[in-house]
Amino acid sequence: MENIILLFLCLVTGFFLQRVKDFPPNSFKTLNQFVLYLSLPALALFYIPKIQLSTDLLYPIGIAWITFFMSYLFFSALGKHFGWSKKLTGCLIITAGLGNTSFVGFPVVEALFGKEGLKTAIIVDQPGSFVVLATLGLLVASIFSRREASFSMITKKIFFFPPFIAFLIACLMNVFNFDFSSELQLVFQKIGSTVSPIALVSVGLQLKFDKYSKHWPFLGLGLFFKLVLMPAFFYGLYVLLLGQNSTMINVSIIESAMAPMITASILATTYGLKPKLSSMMVCFGIPLSFLTLAFWYWVLSTF
Repeated sequence: MENIILLFLCLVTGFFLQRVKDFPPNSFKTLNQFVLYLSLPALALFYIPKIQLSTDLLYPIGIAWITFFMSYLFFSALGKHFGWSKKLTGCLIITAGLGNTSFVGFPVVEALFGKEGLKTAIIVDQPGSFVVLATLGLLVASIFSRREASFSMITKKIFFFPPFIAFLIACLMNVFNFDFSSELQLVFQKIGSTVSPIALVSVGLQLKFDKYSKHWPFLGLGLFFKLVLMPAFFYGLYVLLLGQNSTMINVSIIESAMAPMITASILATTYGLKPKLSSMMVCFGIPLSFLTLAFWYWVLSTF
């Protein structure tokens, strides 16, 4: 419960800091860089060496990868059909294609499924959402930002992206069954815990409530895809088609129904992909997701 309170408190704090004259107007850019260059790598170095590998993990890992792939197909097709700008299409692909599987996902999963459910939630988040953000997310951001970039330049950006470097190191540590000392693990855990508070303040700093905004239709479409279409797709695929029925599957489907990822919004903003819309996807998606999550939990518990 405290995580949910912190979530809304940080959003509101960032929103009201916009009105503090002595507060730097573009400070959100610095906060974004802190999250991307320090907080996210620390999370990878803390969690990934501890993951136990097995073929069953393909179900939760597939949530993030399949969602992003579907988001790319869905919004690319719509963007081409309706003549959207590349920045608008890229914004929707990234923000609707990545879910908030950790900061919102972890407390929700723990409340619904207990500590056992958290083991699956971490799999969905780390080798799933986190890696998709650091690879495909960065790739889409580079392509759709209208910046001149060759294949070699994009590849270089991915391999020199701090969260991806940390992920590769953490994967090697997992393969060789090595982890940091308890002191260093505690340091990484504490640095990693700054992801959501700092990211949410950054999002709040950029949030503007404009009832005449042209972004409202796209906001509705993006949230409908993320909160309704994707969990329905995974319920149909995992439960109805493949006949899977376990706590791992239920946790995976609940994670697929999470609101857009905060750091995905930051990545889109950093690359100039409709910053206002990307912030709206998070700020409106998080509270709305609590209603849709209740619905999907009822579906999983009833049918």
